[in-house]
Amino acid sequence: MEDIVNRVAKSPIITIDLEDLRPSGERHVVDLAQWLESGFILREKEFRQVLVSHDWSQYQNQFVAVQCSSEAVLPAWASLLVTTYLQEAQLVVWGDPHQLEQAIYDQAIAALDSQNYQGKPLIIKGCSDPSVPQSAYIGLIRKLQPIAKSLFFGEACSSVPLYKAKK
Repeated sequence: MEDIVNRVAKSPIITIDLEDLRPSGERHVVDLAQWLESGFILREKEFRQVLVSHDWSQYQNQFVAVQCSSEAVLPAWASLLVTTYLQEAQLVVWGDPHQLEQAIYDQAIAALDSQNYQGKPLIIKGCSDPSVPQSAYIGLIRKLQPIAKSLFFGEACSSVPLYKAKK
């Protein structure tokens, strides 16, 4: 009887899983609405006082989205002032948790050493966690397409061809 050969394991194809690029660390939302009078009015003196007394150490080495969940019209300096207290955070963005996750992946993809993928057939794993934003897939494709031999999406056993370099 012949041995079963795992052709996928012997193939030169490299599978990239975006979940592997996701850095660990807590994600937080700092909502400026919590410090507004009646959820809409920013009084500078009181705002500054509450910021001084807030425990900012909880955000050290964490990922933070700063937002305002109310429909208040805030002065531009309000979010900037909050940001000055978040210098120990790993990343700070203006936006919601989804925008924070996009920015986290943008950083991870930018830092990815693409030399290992030069001239190789690549599969972007497609059954990842749904918290991986679509923009991360797009960013990864844009980074790898110029250097890849070919790009696929999905799993090795059932992938969709996306790109093949011209010879």
